[in-house]
Amino acid sequence: MTKGQQHFSIKVCSILEAVANRLIPEDAWPSATDGGVLAYLECRVGEDIKTWIDLIEPGLRALDADALALHGRSFSELSSEDQDALLHDLEHDRVGDWPVSAKHFFITLLSLVIEGYYGNPESGGNREGKSWEMIGFRPGPVSEIHEPILEIDLSQKTFNQLRDQYDVVVVGAGAGGSVAAAVLAEAGLRVLVVERGSWLRYSQVGNDHLRNHRFSKYGHNTGPGLEGNPRTILLSDGSERTTSPFEGDYHNNAMTVGGGTRVYGAQAWRFHPDDFRMATRYGIPDRSSLSDWPIGYDDLEPYYERAELEVGVSGDSAAHPGRGKRRHPYPMPALPQTLEGERLARAAVNLGWTVGPVPLLINSVERDGRPACGRCGQCVGFACPTNSKNGGHNTMLVRAMATGNCDLVTDTMVERIDTEGSRHATGVRLVQSVAGSVQRTQVRAGHVVVAAGAIESARLLLNSASDAEPHGIGNRYGQVGRNLQGHVYAGAYALFDEPIQEGLGPGVSIATCRFAHGNGDGIVGGGMLANEFTRLPVIHWYRALPPDAARWGSAGKETMRETYLRTSHVQGPIQEIPTAESRVQLSPTVKDRFGIPVAQLSGDVHPESLRAAAMLSEQAETWLSAAGARRVWRTRPGGGLSAGQHQAGTLRMGTDPSTSVTDPFGRVHGYDNLWVSDGSVHVTNGGVNPVLTILALAFRTAENLVKHA
Repeated sequence: MTKGQQHFSIKVCSILEAVANRLIPEDAWPSATDGGVLAYLECRVGEDIKTWIDLIEPGLRALDADALALHGRSFSELSSEDQDALLHDLEHDRVGDWPVSAKHFFITLLSLVIEGYYGNPESGGNREGKSWEMIGFRPGPVSEIHEPILEIDLSQKTFNQLRDQYDVVVVGAGAGGSVAAAVLAEAGLRVLVVERGSWLRYSQVGNDHLRNHRFSKYGHNTGPGLEGNPRTILLSDGSERTTSPFEGDYHNNAMTVGGGTRVYGAQAWRFHPDDFRMATRYGIPDRSSLSDWPIGYDDLEPYYERAELEVGVSGDSAAHPGRGKRRHPYPMPALPQTLEGERLARAAVNLGWTVGPVPLLINSVERDGRPACGRCGQCVGFACPTNSKNGGHNTMLVRAMATGNCDLVTDTMVERIDTEGSRHATGVRLVQSVAGSVQRTQVRAGHVVVAAGAIESARLLLNSASDAEPHGIGNRYGQVGRNLQGHVYAGAYALFDEPIQEGLGPGVSIATCRFAHGNGDGIVGGGMLANEFTRLPVIHWYRALPPDAARWGSAGKETMRETYLRTSHVQGPIQEIPTAESRVQLSPTVKDRFGIPVAQLSGDVHPESLRAAAMLSEQAETWLSAAGARRVWRTRPGGGLSAGQHQAGTLRMGTDPSTSVTDPFGRVHGYDNLWVSDGSVHVTNGGVNPVLTILALAFRTAENLVKHA
């Protein structure tokens, strides 16, 4: 260990190796050290020296001292039985005077060893992918022989190449922004798309199992950068806590060209007709801001159809009856059913439940020059290796650029929107860093479309205060930033006697919508249940093992072998009950790398949302038990703020400016040319993934903008 030896003596390295090999012993498959764990640990030393110096090395020395005191020999010289006994004492905090917390030392070192053994080989461990072979995990597409991913190059402009004025400036190149750009550019308008993230090639997104949008323990694989882009959490005592982009309470959505669609799961659900009239159907729970939408399902249905056709959805139009009428089938058939899906389908028949395929923004057949899904084993959280997943970056933005009417500038923030008279947007102010030098410019615009996601869109309007609007654009009644919501997820895991996973991505293939509404017992709304996406081995160890499962030693290794392909996970999002106190504000103390106040987040989940989540978990348990599971255990959500990759609601639409920010077409109240085209406008967020609704609303808003241009 070249780097490790800078901090550990040869003796300490010997103890480390012995401990690692008891945490993951040798059997028919490699031990921890033979599997490359020490190489991974060497990489971690360089990235987090403090943990090694303050915790790991003192713990290793104390462990060796205990071995000498009890047995008269160093830990590395003990029998495996005596070594395991000492480690069990650490695990259960049964030791005497230690320089560090014995339990914390054990848990931290165990986690690092597991990450090195079951993570991706590019991170330094998992030599030759042997641990993946052992448990049956297959990364990448089904076919081992495939052409390099073909991506259309999206050319970007520099500041000195930008026009002084555009017909429309679109802020954000995600789902809503890409649709707006295409519709407007194809209508002949000159469009500038401003994206704060980078245009990342497939290879730049990478496949690090510890740094991605499914599991971001040490970082993520898109944006924003980990330095200079904080947010804060407002605590109950009025103080702030700073959070980084890879931490859960940051509520990060991928910030890159394509936004969240670059790495998303691509579930393409239409909202239920009753999702648009929640307050009318259920009343308004105490302490909630539950409200009806100013539009209904019928208003959006033509745009749902347009999104499915133009962006590209695969599915079964006969499945999931009762979710609103359809005029035409999906443009592509559903992806093939999985082994797990077949098992759950048979159980649903016995229960009398209606189930069907999950609609997906993924090619099930070749389309637009891009191939059908390659059934990748690490689908969600990463870029698609066959470019078969349909996102803003490879569909609508490509169309926009092809017109010659659309310019794209990346790695650029819109720091404020310029306005006049609280009724007209005149342009935007841009800022970027080039070779360490901060550059700023102004661009005039006939219209501005804000599509930066619910958190950043609200932040931008709040930061665009003027003498006429001292509290931010559209914020005369204090509504900007309120009603932040995402999705509370609930469900259950199950262990079966035989394998029910064959490792085929995306994994999710069957769902029931019977619990969307009408669940009785005063439940407000409900949600959808589906089998989950393919699971990374590291995620399986962290999240999917039975609560009392052995997690280390020979038994822990056997647990991973026996459970990985035999575990099912059924879960879904519930219809979240919004509250006015779940919100985005500007931090009064913390600024980003450009000196712009960052988003301050606050709020929690409404109790009615947690009640609905408990109901959905119970139904997931029922489904898995009916499928013949040997053992089932539920998952339960926490009560903290919900937003995440499904963030919505901060600039909700409505007809009354005192309770909403935009009109029914997404135009900011009082303005003639300022529009919002992302999940911010959602009044409620549905009991399903919201991206298809974001796309549909973007088509509707952009179409309406064209009429006013």
